[in-house]
Amino acid sequence: MPYRYLLFYKPYNVLSQFTNDSPVERLTLKDFIPVSNVYPVGRLDHDSEGLMLLTDNGRLQHRLSDPKFHHTKTYWAQVENIPTESAIAQLRKGVTIQNYRTRSAIVDRLDEPDLPPRDPPIRFRQNIPTAWLEITLTEGKNRQVRRMTAAVGFPTLRLVRIAIARLKLTGLSPGQWRDLTDEELRSLNHSLS
Repeated sequence: MPYRYLLFYKPYNVLSQFTNDSPVERLTLKDFIPVSNVYPVGRLDHDSEGLMLLTDNGRLQHRLSDPKFHHTKTYWAQVENIPTESAIAQLRKGVTIQNYRTRSAIVDRLDEPDLPPRDPPIRFRQNIPTAWLEITLTEGKNRQVRRMTAAVGFPTLRLVRIAIARLKLTGLSPGQWRDLTDEELRSLNHSLS
């Protein structure tokens, strides 16, 4: 039987696993994806949104999850206040978070992206502006983007993963999933070789 490969747009406040071991009641992947025996490639925190890849192919799951393979993950981060050039340069070089120096990253300012509204919306403060950054990493430490932006003085308010390797969030709405197309699967396999 062939492997399954699914793309999922994880909404805010959904756990990126199929069970909830927490006393806090939250939605999980099983509330959206009626496919058995697939597992997430990496995680997104409950307060992050965006692209997840699920598969039953353990080899691919390992290659995409293990930071030694340097596969990219791209995020759109809405941050509090307007980041300075100095802060962006620090993010690009890598910052120290929890006694760990992050790898260099690709970081650019971004016009406000066309995203569905978050439910619930982020808390806006009248006197503090926000800005968007596009951040591409080749590693995935726990809450890394949030910790990186906080380390340079610009906390993340909203975080959306828009790409994993060559796979894109395009065409999905929060809570939707679909199988990879043949072209996406070829592109993904090519990026792993």
